[in-house]
Amino acid sequence: MRTLFAFIRKYNFFFLFLILESLALILTVHNNPYQRTRFLKTSNRITGNINTLYASINDYFYLKRENKHLHRENARLRTRLESSLLRTDSTYYDFTDTNYQYIPARVVSNTVHRRNNLFMINKGKKHGVDAGMGVISTNGIAGQVIESSSGFSLVMSLLNKNARFSARIKKNGQMVNVLWEGTNYKKAAIQDIPGHIRLNPGDTIITSGFSFLFPEGINVGTIDVYKQETRKNFNEAIINLSTDFNGLRHVYVLKNLLANEQKELQNSFENEQ
Repeated sequence: MRTLFAFIRKYNFFFLFLILESLALILTVHNNPYQRTRFLKTSNRITGNINTLYASINDYFYLKRENKHLHRENARLRTRLESSLLRTDSTYYDFTDTNYQYIPARVVSNTVHRRNNLFMINKGKKHGVDAGMGVISTNGIAGQVIESSSGFSLVMSLLNKNARFSARIKKNGQMVNVLWEGTNYKKAAIQDIPGHIRLNPGDTIITSGFSFLFPEGINVGTIDVYKQETRKNFNEAIINLSTDFNGLRHVYVLKNLLANEQKELQNSFENEQ
């Protein structure tokens, strides 16, 4: 202990300089918008690179599970090939939606136990990723991009109080809304279920296709508990999420190739009202 105090006493001016320099830097960043923006971008880039290195090390320990995901994904992609589509006559094929470009990305940091969870991916503006794009996992929806730098993007997870996604009940097409109530990362809630609709455990919830984020038919989850109240016009339910957010490793960013055209048409209509 004496040695430590002697060391501090010997270099006290150096430590005082570091403290004052740090204080000056904090005040500069806090009171100047330009310096604050530059500092945040630099820190995000450094954090992203560190998280990428950490994620690369962790990848080694997930090889077996990732191979299973890749096999499942290969099976899904094969169903999109022309040779796998159903020919109903000599000139017609039942093609799937081609409005979206799938950009593969890897999760480099992630949280699941906060009220407002986010995760970072290793793709950014130079890869075609921008704010407002939907993100899915191999098994279902995952979130929405809220900010992008050159090489990284920050995604608002479905496990976030500000996340609310349009969905539908697969068996009858009824529209519902999906949100997270902030407790269990394996479950979420669906609201606005019409009172006359009866749901059973295991019923599937999928994306509605009524937004610019996701095409129709992507899995969201399955019914766990249906809360039917006879005196209400709309009911609620708890679902088991299709995406394992605690084990989220590889995702796809969905780039809607027609988003600008759709938004311009919508804005034009709203301006006329």
